[in-house]
Order: sequence, then C-alpha cells, then structure tokens
Amino acid sequence: MSNSTSLTTPGGREIQPHDSQIHCVQPGGGVCMRIELLWGHLRRVYLKTFRRGYVRRMAATRQGDHNQCPWDVLDPRDLKFYANQPGYYWESEDDPFTGRENFGFARAGLAEMIIFSSVLIPMLALFIYLSQVHSPWWWIAAIVPFLLETEVVWFFRNPRRVIPTEPGTVVSPADGKIDLIEEIEHDDVIDGPAIKIAIFLSVFNVHINRVPVACTVFASRYRQGKFLSALKPESAWENERLELWLESTEAPHRVMRVRQITGQLARRIVCWAKTGECFDRGAQFGMIKLGSRTELILPREEGLEITVKLGDKVQAGTTVFAKYK
Repeated sequence: MSNSTSLTTPGGREIQPHDSQIHCVQPGGGVCMRIELLWGHLRRVYLKTFRRGYVRRMAATRQGDHNQCPWDVLDPRDLKFYANQPGYYWESEDDPFTGRENFGFARAGLAEMIIFSSVLIPMLALFIYLSQVHSPWWWIAAIVPFLLETEVVWFFRNPRRVIPTEPGTVVSPADGKIDLIEEIEHDDVIDGPAIKIAIFLSVFNVHINRVPVACTVFASRYRQGKFLSALKPESAWENERLELWLESTEAPHRVMRVRQITGQLARRIVCWAKTGECFDRGAQFGMIKLGSRTELILPREEGLEITVKLGDKVQAGTTVFAKYK
C-alpha cells in the first residue's frame, strides 16, 4: 500500500475528492467509538501533562501536513479514525504502535474486544465463583458470557492470507458465502456490461475486507440507510453502505466497484482507504463489524472466466473469483 496520491489514475481517470460524508473511517459512529474517543481525549491530556518529551519526539518524526481530525495529533493512535484523510502520518520505523498489526486481530476492532471483554470476563469469573461457593447450577449461567467472549475474540481475528499472484486474477473481497451472481446489462461506472457477485458474511466469518485486484481508488460513495437482515435481497439497496471505485493497476486498467453493506447486527462499516491511494491485490482496506454483505461488480467482457458459483464458501484475498485472459 502506498501513501502517495495523484490527480489521475494510471488509466487516465480523474481521482475524485473523498465523499464528504465519509468524514472518518467509521462514518456510522457507535457507542464503542464514542468510548474510544473519550479514552483518546484522556490519553492526550495525560501525554501533554506528564509525557512532554515523548510528545516532542513524536512531533519531530511526524510526516505530512495537517489532518482533518478535530484534535491534536500527538502520535499515530490519534489518526486511527482519520486514516482515510490525507495529511499526517509516521513512517513504520517511527511508529511505536506498528506491532499492533501483528496481534492476529483486526486493529480496527481492538477497542471493541477490550470493551466487551472488560464486561464478559468479570461476569464469567463471578459466575464461576458463585458455582464454587453456592450452587453448581451457576456453571450453566457461566456458559453465556463464555460463548459471547469466545465469539468476540473469534469475530475480530485477522488471519494471514496467501494472495494469488497470477496476472488477470480477481480475488474475493470478503469471507463468506456466495449468495448472488447477477449479470448487469450496463453499469454506469464501468460504462458497459458487468457482473455482480454478492457475499453473505455470518457472525462466524472473518470480517476484514480486501481489494480484489492491485488497484487505485479513484472515488468513494457513502449512503446512510436501514439495517435490514443481510439475508434479505432488499438489504443490498436499502441498508447503509460504502462503495469504492477501483481501477486495476494492470492494463487495460479495468474499473471495478466494491461495496460494504451493513446488516441487522452489523451496523458499523469501517473503511480506511483514501481516494488516490494504491493497493496491492488482496490488501486490507476495511471491515464490517458483525454479520453483513460485501458486493463486487466487475466488467463482463470476452475472456472473463467466473470461477465461483452460488453457495461457494470463499476467503478474502485467497479465493479466486474470476480470471481475465
């Protein structure tokens, strides 16, 4: 992934300004986000008061100009919710928090893991204690927080993936099950016939989204909406969604669209991609928190081979969706 931006793509398409509604990486907000923002405020007060030397050192290694986030950027943690905006950044060797990417969990979900665990683990411990000193029936109650905590940890996992390197390969943008393959006579963005492939993500799937090809993001679109069950067909156009328009790095620079769509439980779309940003095939660009849908729309042309079918289970970045010859 590159921090560089340009005014046009390699294929000559204009790079549009970021959709103004996508003011941060999680435009839908949420309770956990508000808690994390409050913690960030307290952390910055502490750093300014007691860690002034650290603040000066981080300011000396900070790159770029101002960022649009509404608080002082003291270290990389302050950019978490504004990583999709141009401006400040730190090189990896100057970022003391880079290691968080290697925990095996989605960095965008670490706060939720901590918040939920701070409630569920003490609850589990209490029920176990009560089972020892009162009645063994409390073990039954302990099953509930145990299963919930297990699901929280399982949901935010971020396993490593081996990305196919064969030219012309299109990989899955999400984990889940193929529940729609539809031909489109004319897509306005692609400017021609297209194929839409939709993936349903259950609460048991990995929810990290990945780009299907090496590409440049040249536009973004966000729309607020409902939170219908992702199993309902109408959820595709009625639910909240965020869409990226991508241009393939490989000639002939095909245009593709990838959509993140909320569900009944999944109400938080996260997308840290910036317009003008370049990604390698299979690179992570966002996630959806809890069950949801992801759609990929790609050009339908001679030589295209669709390699998945309805009902197939797929993995983001690993499963080959299609091949262009």
